[in-house]
This record gives sequence, C-alpha cells and structure tokens, in this order.
Amino acid sequence: MKWLPWRYLVKQAARKHGFLDPIALLGRVHSFAQPSEVGEPIELLRAGVVFHARGLINSRVIQHNLDWVWPFWIERQFNPLDPAFIPRAFSITHINLSHRNWTAVGHPDVDELPIVDPRGLLTPFFDGWSLDGWLLADDGRCLLPSRAEWAKQRQQLESGQSVITECRHEGLYLKTEAWVELDQGKPVCKFRLNAKADADASLVLSLRPSNPEGVAFINQVKLSDDRQSWLVDDSRAVSFSETAKRHHVSDYRQGDVHIHLTEREDQTEGHCDVGMVTAAALFPVSAGEEREMTATIPLEDTVARLPADAWETERKHARLECPEPRYTELYEAAVASLVLHSPDDVYPGPFTYKRFWFRDAAFIIDSLLSVGLTQRAERALSRFPARQTLGGYFRSQEGEWDANGEVLWVLQRYCQLTGRSPDAEWWSPIVKGARWIPRKRLSDDLDEPHAGLLPAGFSAEHLGPNDYYYWDDFWGVAGLKAAAELLKEEDPKASAEFAEEAEKFQAAIDRTLAHCEQRLKRPAIPASPHRRMDAGAIGSLATGYPTRLSEPRDPRLLDTVEFLLERCFVKGAFYQDMIHSGLNAYLTLHVAQVLLRADDPRYLELVDTVAELATSTGQWPEAIHPATGGGCMGDGHHVWAAAEWALMIRNWFVREEGDGLILASGVPQRWLDSRQPVRFGPAPTPYGAVTVTVQKSDTGVTVSWEADWRTAPATLEVHVPGYEPQSVETEQASVLLKEA
Repeated sequence: MKWLPWRYLVKQAARKHGFLDPIALLGRVHSFAQPSEVGEPIELLRAGVVFHARGLINSRVIQHNLDWVWPFWIERQFNPLDPAFIPRAFSITHINLSHRNWTAVGHPDVDELPIVDPRGLLTPFFDGWSLDGWLLADDGRCLLPSRAEWAKQRQQLESGQSVITECRHEGLYLKTEAWVELDQGKPVCKFRLNAKADADASLVLSLRPSNPEGVAFINQVKLSDDRQSWLVDDSRAVSFSETAKRHHVSDYRQGDVHIHLTEREDQTEGHCDVGMVTAAALFPVSAGEEREMTATIPLEDTVARLPADAWETERKHARLECPEPRYTELYEAAVASLVLHSPDDVYPGPFTYKRFWFRDAAFIIDSLLSVGLTQRAERALSRFPARQTLGGYFRSQEGEWDANGEVLWVLQRYCQLTGRSPDAEWWSPIVKGARWIPRKRLSDDLDEPHAGLLPAGFSAEHLGPNDYYYWDDFWGVAGLKAAAELLKEEDPKASAEFAEEAEKFQAAIDRTLAHCEQRLKRPAIPASPHRRMDAGAIGSLATGYPTRLSEPRDPRLLDTVEFLLERCFVKGAFYQDMIHSGLNAYLTLHVAQVLLRADDPRYLELVDTVAELATSTGQWPEAIHPATGGGCMGDGHHVWAAAEWALMIRNWFVREEGDGLILASGVPQRWLDSRQPVRFGPAPTPYGAVTVTVQKSDTGVTVSWEADWRTAPATLEVHVPGYEPQSVETEQASVLLKEA
C-alpha cells in the first residue's frame, strides 16, 4: 500500500471540499507524543467512537425536546440554573459530563448487570432502554423523580442486594427498589414501585428510550392482551404484577408519553421509525392508601444453575467491625461490587467499562484475595493464559506494556496469600511472560534519557499521551521479581535469570531517575524521563504501592507525594487534570497507601475525603466533578475504586512489609474512643489468615490477634497510631500499647 498515492488523494479531496488535510492534522497530533509502535489501543478508539456517536445522537434529540422527561443527568446538565449546567454552543456531541453516577444490581456469577441512576431510573440491559416510575395525581400534580427536589437513595445488602430510591413532591411519595434474583434458575431483574398520595392518583410505570448515557432506541412496544406485560422490539419482555388500568404510547413526532397521560383514549401498541417510542402503564392509587406493583424483566434465557443462597456464601469474607457505620457500609458495598463484577473475568465497571483490562484486573484480583474471596480470584486468574500471545505478551489491549508485570505480580500475590504453588499449566506462561519483559525493554546503550526502559506506549490512559512511563517500568521490575519467586523451586535456573534481569532493569530505571533529579532539581519521580513534574507523576507511586519496590521512606517516593499533595489536590482529593479532569477516589487512595507505609498520619485525611466523595449507595465514579460531586468521566460505578477501598481497610489492620507483618497501623484514634472492640478479619496473609482486634482501655490499647499461621513471619510489629509500637513474637496473642 505504501506506493499507492493514497496520501495525495486524501489531501486533494480534503482541499477540494474545504477541509483541513487530515494526514497533516494527524501528524501534528502525533507530534505531541513520543514515537510509539502503538498510537492508541483500537479498543479505546472503538469505545470512543461509540461513545461520541451516541453523543451526536443526543445533540440531535435532547436539546430540541426539553419538554420530555429525561434521566437525572440531562435534567441537571441542561438546566441553566444548575451547577451541573454545561453550555452546548459548538459542542458536536452532548454527553454526560456532570452526573456519571449509577449503581449496578445483580446476582453472584450472573453476567448481566442492570444499573440504577441516582433517581431510580432502571436500565435492565447493557446500554439499553430504561424503566422509570412516576406518580400522577388526579388533580394534575406529578412526581417525576428526575426532576424532584427531594430524593434519597441507598443500597441494601442485608438480604441479597438491591438499590432503594425514595422521592417526595407536594404530598406525593414514591419508593422504588431494583434487584436481581433467580426464578427457576434463570436470572430476572425486579423493579418494585410503592406509591402513596394525599389524593386519588395513578402509579405510572414508564418505558424510556434513554439511559445514563443518553438516547437508547426503542422502535416498538406492544401491551399484552391481558394488559400485564410489554413486548419491547419483539425481543424483551416486561411483566407487571398488576393489570394496567390505563395505557398510553407515543412516538417522537407526538412527543413524550408524559404529555398524553391524561388522555381518555387508550393505546395498546406503538411504533416509531426513529426509535423514540415511549409507553406508560397506569395503576390506580387511592388517596391515603399505599399501592405496590412489581415489574419483572428476564435477563437471560439460560438456566444459571446457581445456589439460592449465593449471597450468603459470598459473605464469608473478611468482615469489618467499627463504630463508624458509614465505613462499614462502604466496605461491604465494595465487597459486593467485587462479587458482582467477577462472574468469570473481572470488569472495572457495569456499563462504560464492562470489558477486560489486565491493569484493572490486577488490582481487583488483589482485593478479592485480600478479603478472602479466593475462589473468585482463582477463577479470574485461570483465564489469563488464554490471552497470552505466542511471544509471551499478555494482551488485553495493544500497547499495555504494564500488563506482563501486573499478571506475574498478581499471580505471585495469589500464591503468597493462599500458600499454594502455581498450577502446572502456569509454568510456561510465567517463563514466556517474564522473558517478554527484558526483550521488550530498550537497549541500555541508547544515548537517550529513556535508555533501558520499556518503549513509549499508551500505558494508563490518565497519565497523558504516549511516553516512556515509569508506571510500566516499575510493573516490569515487579513482574520479573515475582517470576523469580514463583519459579524458585520449580526452575531455579530461570528464577536466577529473572532475578538478575530485575536488577538490571531497576538499575536502568535508577540511572534515568538520577538524570531526572539533575534536570528537575528535586528527587521526585516524574511520569517519564521526558516530563516535568505534573499530575501524571501519580503513576510513579507504583514503586511504593502496590509493588513495594521502594522502601517506605524512599526520598524519591516521598518527594513525589509532596509534589502531588501541594500541586495536584483539590478539596482534599487528588485531581487528575489530564483526561479525567476530576477528583479520583482510587488515585487518592494510592497516595494514602504510600503515606500509610511511611507512618505519615495524613493518610487518614485522604481516606476520610474519599469516604465523603462516595455516593449514598457506597460507590465512586472513576472521576468526580469538583463542583457537583457527580461523576465526570468513566464508569459511574468504578470497581477499581471499590477494590482500593477494600484494600485500604485491610491494610489498616494487617499489611505486609518485607518479610513480616504490621498490625493495626491504620486504625483511627476516633474508632478507639468508643472503648468498643474494633475488628477485621480473617484476612489472608502470606503467613496465614489473621483476625485483628483493637480495644482501648484506661491502661492503653490492647491489640489481639487470632492467626492460623502456615509459617511464622520473620517479624511481627504492632503499631497503632498515637501509641508506642512493639515488636512481638508470633506465639503471642495480644499486646498492650502505651501512648507515645
């Protein structure tokens, strides 16, 4: 193809029609990044095209039909009096940038993950249409949750898992609850509506051609002859627990069904060529009396063959007991998120990010292991070798140069925390995966600042354009060290080879960092050897957390943290001004983990801030709008963030350092002031499962532990903030600490 004059033809065609030369423009764009063999993973390009294609449709539909009842984010983002308002002006696409919040509901090991928005709008199928509940009084008052001033939402985890939303407006009350259960072995989504009004009214179940990303087409709907179900687009069924007394349907030309609710004429089916069918089933509500109805949506045709008590089985994980209910709620919500998003592969989200990345998977699997959900972690890991190329590259997306290191590292974590050796089918992938790393890195003899590092790549998307990222390099070293440990007994020769390669790689990194220190006049670690200090340096913290390649008080690591705290924090949280342009819960927790290792008490301020940023259902979007507190980027239910919360709580009570364990080093003083026991466990460790209990008394703080040791740690230190730390023997079961 190189000899064909396609560049000339494209250039001439563009000029003829008055467009910029796309070839020259693309070259300009690429010039801002380091030369790389992979410009951007095709998966991200594909996702971006789909994302903005919907945004283009949104721009053609929403702003011309603001009298429709739209999802919560649209009602806010298109309201000029709301802080979430975004002027549209020359924006080609209209996308959700201020309230990217939703919560997944599901059942363990069921792949379908319906989502619920902050006002109860239920989207049962991935990227599909939605169901909404309204309440219409006979005197004309109407409670529309997306427009209601008063609303509250919570996640219920006591029996199964569900999301409950309540709204009130002028004497009208509506509560909805969404969950997934098994019906004769098949997963179904349930949507229960409870209504009460001070006058006769109608409870409305509305079919909506939209979801938390915007328009979602519906071409036709039909009410069944018994008036107890819908058939949507001849493929999806929605059944009602009650018979609809009235029923209305509308299309795009006739406007939203909301404006037809009081019409006498009843319609039983509707079609719309542009895909904007809306429908409403109405059920009578007597004044002062509560009315309930439930919609049922089958999710899959196949029998799931899952145990009826699946949620009870999953709750046999490490538990947190503390006097601060919000922290317990957030921890349990995080664990539930981990369970729902690990049916086979692990996903970093139910909607925007419902696809596999090795990067997210490493953190999620580490979290699963650390709270005792070992079987789920093992199942997810077993799917890794099939994604390895013949050359040894663990590929989920091209250009993910951190992937091999992350796979080997998390596999070692699995072996450490379970006390098991890798299965036989893992030996070859480990060797091939480890050998890929030194083959991939550049020559040490290059006369360039990046000599000896991995090539320029896209890396973690929040670090910036293609570059020679230290994030990738630190993971490479961690992967080689992990492979050396994994093969120590099985293949001592390969183990020694990878240990030597890890030392060479680390030496190359240290040489480049010495040049960076001279250039920057400080020891902090930039995102790459070519970058100034900026928010991308957050990726360089990987050397301290989670890989622990650096000592806890490494000057380079701590200076990086100081830069980030001084220059890149907004309202107490890390603000990523590149791409994410929002507050990041999981990256804030990375900083907190580094501070925790360094015994710096500021870790607690950061964790408290992250707790405040959580939604009322205990979730975090990937990035959070600094003004509205709503999501502004990524998935509205971000599972990497949930994983980091669970890991943070676990490390407060028990964490590894070197060849030993440190107990209770993060437990807040305020938890102890109640004089009630504070407890976490049983938490898997490389030495066996441990349950740690901390309780304050007049004489000090007693820390006790129940341990099922497989092997004794070399050191065991007990360190409660504000008290004198003590080194203890593993044979002990408790120790009394005095105030420092």
